[in-house]
Amino acid sequence: MDARIRGTAAEPRDLSWSRTVPRELVHRASVAEVLLTDVQRVDATRFLAAACWSRSHPTFPVDGHAAHHPLMVVETLRQLGIFIPLRYLGVPMDTRMLITDVFFTTDPGAQPHATHGATQVTCRVRVTGLRAGSDGTTAGLRLHTEFLADGAVFARAGGGARFLSPERYAALRGPLTGTCQPPASAGLLRPDPARLGVSHARDVVIGRAGPEGEGQRRRGRGDPPEMLVDAADPWHPFFFDHATDHVPGMVLLEAARQAAALASDGALSRPTGVRLTALRFTEFTPPARIVCVPHHRTCAFRFEQDGECPAFGVLHYQSPLRA
Repeated sequence: MDARIRGTAAEPRDLSWSRTVPRELVHRASVAEVLLTDVQRVDATRFLAAACWSRSHPTFPVDGHAAHHPLMVVETLRQLGIFIPLRYLGVPMDTRMLITDVFFTTDPGAQPHATHGATQVTCRVRVTGLRAGSDGTTAGLRLHTEFLADGAVFARAGGGARFLSPERYAALRGPLTGTCQPPASAGLLRPDPARLGVSHARDVVIGRAGPEGEGQRRRGRGDPPEMLVDAADPWHPFFFDHATDHVPGMVLLEAARQAAALASDGALSRPTGVRLTALRFTEFTPPARIVCVPHHRTCAFRFEQDGECPAFGVLHYQSPLRA
């Protein structure tokens, strides 16, 4: 049966959750990873969209927690940031999208709890900051999105993106251009998944050097081992749905979340908000180091690689750090 929502006179009608949009329009290889089911234009800058969050999604906890992973907000935003430019703003299909920054906030009391089947999410989207390139096509934009379930807003998110032609992307990436599968794990020590708030060992995306590892010798025996970005499963169905030549932004966000959970001994595990700024690509090798500093209801983080900081941000939480 077709589930629908009725809009106002200024909004499209008959928003549907019956089937997903084409996977090519959200840059996903697997249909199972497509969250959007409908996107309709309201006016020049506003859109209304439907997304379906399934309990069978790899991020959904199996420990009895009834709420979806906060990254579902970001992934829905990412898919909107690809679909809208491709479908409505004249961006060519072979364009590469680069995220410049992303943020979200959630209301824990209003978040939908999964019961049967899937959660039907409505998205109110506004496009700002449209920029055109020398050829007249869209070169950049910003999205601002409200997420609703059962008519109530439970999250807000937004961010910026750049759009590059294949030629410009190749010039930027040089010899790294291509659809490279992430390398095998660097063989670092893995924290217990339960300490990171994940259900399976395959969901762990951080590792640390052993007591006698090279990183530990540099930092000193009295310092805690450094945390590095290193996915346990380079074929993870969500984090690595398709081949990529750099560490995806979703992996960076989850690595920061996991590092914060570990650094706070589990007190900061489920963020209610985040802001990430990407300054450059984060490469697979050498593994990027994660530096995180918990403080009350926040945890500032940054990534370090080859003497540079490719990305940084802050995580926000509902409850303060336990004493």
